[in-house]
Amino acid sequence: MNSRLFTILVFLCSLSVFKAEGSHIVGGEATYVYLGDTVFSGQLFHKYQVSLSIYEDCLNGQPAAIAQDNPALMGIFNAVTKLPYQIDTNVSYISSLSVPINFSNNCVSNIPATCLLKKTFVKKYYLPTSTDGYIMAYERCCRNASILNVSNPGDEGSTYYCYIPPTTIHNNSAVFKNYPPQIICLNNPLYYDNSAADTDGDSLSYGFCAGLKGASDMDIRPMPYYPNFGDTVVYVPPYSAQTPITGFPPVHINPVTGLITGTPNRIGRFLVTVFCNEYRSGVLINTIKREFQFVVTDCSKVVVADIPQYSTDFNTYIVDCADYTVHFVNTSKGGFAYHWDFGVPGVANDTSDDFEPNFIYPDTGTFTVKLVVNPGSTCPDSINRLVKVYPKFLAAFSDSGRQCPGSPVSFIDQSTATIKPITEWQWNFGDGGVSSDENPVHSFAYGGTFNVMLISKNVKNCVDTAIRQVIVETFKPFAGDDTIIVKGENILFNAQGGIQYTWSPPTNLNDTTIYNPIGTYPDTGHFMYMVHVISKFGCTGDDTIKVTVVGQSEFVVPTGFTPNGDGLNDYFRPIAVGYRSLNYFRVFDRWGERVYNSTSLEVGWDGSYGNKKCEMGTYFWEISYTDRFGKDGFQKGDVTLIR
Repeated sequence: MNSRLFTILVFLCSLSVFKAEGSHIVGGEATYVYLGDTVFSGQLFHKYQVSLSIYEDCLNGQPAAIAQDNPALMGIFNAVTKLPYQIDTNVSYISSLSVPINFSNNCVSNIPATCLLKKTFVKKYYLPTSTDGYIMAYERCCRNASILNVSNPGDEGSTYYCYIPPTTIHNNSAVFKNYPPQIICLNNPLYYDNSAADTDGDSLSYGFCAGLKGASDMDIRPMPYYPNFGDTVVYVPPYSAQTPITGFPPVHINPVTGLITGTPNRIGRFLVTVFCNEYRSGVLINTIKREFQFVVTDCSKVVVADIPQYSTDFNTYIVDCADYTVHFVNTSKGGFAYHWDFGVPGVANDTSDDFEPNFIYPDTGTFTVKLVVNPGSTCPDSINRLVKVYPKFLAAFSDSGRQCPGSPVSFIDQSTATIKPITEWQWNFGDGGVSSDENPVHSFAYGGTFNVMLISKNVKNCVDTAIRQVIVETFKPFAGDDTIIVKGENILFNAQGGIQYTWSPPTNLNDTTIYNPIGTYPDTGHFMYMVHVISKFGCTGDDTIKVTVVGQSEFVVPTGFTPNGDGLNDYFRPIAVGYRSLNYFRVFDRWGERVYNSTSLEVGWDGSYGNKKCEMGTYFWEISYTDRFGKDGFQKGDVTLIR
């Protein structure tokens, strides 16, 4: 074999090894702990301990690939300038733990074999004071090629990072409490607590997000770079970052509790990335992320006990705020017998064997309800849910103020609760406006009937909705269109929009307190009037009208127009003042062909002929009319069409 051929074969084999060796990474996360401040050589440093955890598939992943994970390559970067502060190429793991399967069910006969390792790398950093903060980043390739919800997963790597906020904020990152699940059963309810703990007592919220790309199959363990947060994996429809698994009911994460629930309905491996936001005094100071893979398999589970969760509270069937009677819904599968224990302390007869029973609780409180399906059989199953009984709670509100466009309307919460305080208000005013105030003030910009909705909640998470209609008067004062007349003539005004009218100034008007005064104009001039209008609901507003008085009858003819559809000067239309009637209005092109003919000046010529736009240029017009004394007349001229 010649040396050139040997070199090519070695290169191709090395590519396949690199790609296979990188496909053992299942997920990862990064956290940190603030260890205090210290001074070196007169400079203040802030001490942090950063922990990077990666999850490895030790069942299907190659041992050589797993061995390559140690040591880790980690880097610290300025969070604003993105410049590296410290690059570490020899961070050894401090622990390598076998993640427990945490799955047991006597009625599942085909539990798949699993092996998951968690390697944790820890590095202490002394960071100078910074108002920018820092980013710790780590990259690795590649993901499992069998992932269903991501495009080309076998060619994509991963990036795991953590953000350390400005050093003026002494913060310990939140830490996820539980290991990711290794086995998820198809068409069975999923309840996975992905919540985190925070030693600083910061407020936490949760959600799904996109996974970041990382190293490639050509460089499976590169030197760390500042993360490209826009370079996310591409999800295969119908999957997305927010919908990483299909299910019925859909798989989702509770933003308050971090509980992931739903019923997966497709077998396969799915990439899931979860974020946890930390808020301090209402300000977001940090976000940690965990990336892992859900493996959904057909567990062949015969019996599944299930009580649905209708409340957003953790593991809670319902928060009943209406009365003490609770109806229980049973969504179990494979059952032929059922036993309910409604969880009243010190009571032995709070049970039922009905499929979907009703139970009257003796008092308010939180009760743990247990449902056993097929009790005493070979394959029973059970589930516990909380029921919270806190009657009564009723949402209600009233409003006051002039219900006119633009006028402030005050809304007053009148919700009642046996257990107080009422803690939340969500208003929807029906016009796109919303508010979370207890007693908001809102102005409707226009008239109409609006369905105003209030959703209120008390300290026990009792929620109720109140809806009522608010009628805002459709009020638009109108003085009339601007008018041109010949001196000596009269105008009959015709204002609209209300029941009371006041005109000002009174010049040439016979009455200033009616909607239709008569204006008499013995001489030429320009007259501007304003009318103040009051509606039957007390709404008030003003409008103006301009009267132009000319000395004799005339046509006011534009010398050009621009029919380009912008709503300005799109039509060629003369204005007639003091004429009895129009006989015709015609327009001709430069060859004498008539392109427009009308006996009305209401619309005018739009610059077209035969459904085609006419060319730019000069056109000629003629007007035949009869004046107010019955005498016929004729005028002509030209106009320029501009596009």
